[in-house]
Amino acid sequence: MNRATKAPSTNTPLSTAPLITTELAADEAGVTTATIRKWVQRGHLRSAGTQGRRRLFRLEDVFAAERTTYRARRHDR
Repeated sequence: MNRATKAPSTNTPLSTAPLITTELAADEAGVTTATIRKWVQRGHLRSAGTQGRRRLFRLEDVFAAERTTYRARRHDR
């Protein structure tokens, strides 16, 4: 496999899952990129790799973080 086309390595066992950028993760979750970064800071979401300086995320992790934060908001009411 050519190194230029090799997917970023991850520490997760599901490394075959497609990785998406912060912008696409925000778009898929219906939130802003600032919210994605906040989820990372608060430990709700971990990046699965990088591409240059860009963080990459697994889509299923983004949806899991969305569910977690949604549940937390519902319990705060």
